[in-house]
This record gives sequence, structure tokens and C-alpha cells, in this order.
Amino acid sequence: MNSIKLIAASFALFTAPAMASECATVFNESYPKLHSNKTVDMCAETAGKAVLVVNTASHCGFTSQFKQLQAVYDKYKDKGLTVVGFPSNDFFQEDDDQAKTAEVCYINYGVKFAMTQPVAVRGSDAIPLFKNLADQADDAPNWNFHKYLVNQKGEVVGSWGSRTKPDSDEIVGAIEKTIALP
Repeated sequence: MNSIKLIAASFALFTAPAMASECATVFNESYPKLHSNKTVDMCAETAGKAVLVVNTASHCGFTSQFKQLQAVYDKYKDKGLTVVGFPSNDFFQEDDDQAKTAEVCYINYGVKFAMTQPVAVRGSDAIPLFKNLADQADDAPNWNFHKYLVNQKGEVVGSWGSRTKPDSDEIVGAIEKTIALP
């Protein structure tokens, strides 16, 4: 009888972390990484975390928000937040050359969070992730640097347009509230 309890307890210990770290269905995708032959495994990147999803562009008046996104990522990455950037040419401000996009992100702004290759983020061509987020928030990107905050369950808890800076009190407050959730 004690052996059975010990086996059951051991099984629970080994399976509980795996179950807790499963990703939300909305993130059960992989996307090619920016200027790389690797992929961004969204499930691994987001499992158990709040996620700030942002559509970006290298030649936009809001491109300097990369610096603020990186600062937010640095401050909260060890507290349960990740940031994922999705370059997009939907608003005709993304370079056709991924090497130039990567230079803007990684060299000019020191981006360390995950960045994908350019994708469509609005309309019928939008990738499934952005369709889902837009449907949940009833708010599709109207321009570059639209931000969605998604909780650990894959639910949109906030959506902000380009003019709301990533380090604004509104977004930071929502991040802090979301990462505090079990």
C-alpha cells in the first residue's frame, strides 16, 4: 500500500510541472525567426508566461519603441513576461531585406526578445495568431507597434495602439497585474 502511494506521489511530482508549463492554444505555433534559419517556438517561448505581442516595422515613426519594449522585457522577463515582435509590411514600412530589419532590431536597438520573420497582421492574410488576438480584443492593428497583452491562459487582457508606449503606466500596470496571477 505504501508503495502505491509513493508511486502516485512521484508521478504527481513529475507530471505537475509539465502540465503547468503547457502553452495556451493560441500560441501552439512556430514562426521563422528573423534573419535566421531557426524558428520561434511560440509554445516554448510563452508557456506559463504573460506575453506582450507587438507588430513592428523598421521604418516607422514608432520604431524607437523597440528601446522601450526591450526595457520592459528586461525588467519583467524573470517575473513571468515575454515579448514577441512580429515585423510586418502591412503598413508599407518594413524593409524587404531581413538583414536590414535585423540590423534595426538587434544592432540599432539591442533587441533580445524573440522576433519573427515578417508576417501579415491584419485582414484576411493575417497569421492565425493575429486573427485570434484581434477577434478576442475586437481590435485589429491599425498601424505598426500595436500591442496585445495576453495572459498565461492565452486570453487578451489589453490592447493598445501605436501611440501608447510600451513602458506607459497603463501597459506596465496591466503587465504587473497579469504576471501576479497564478
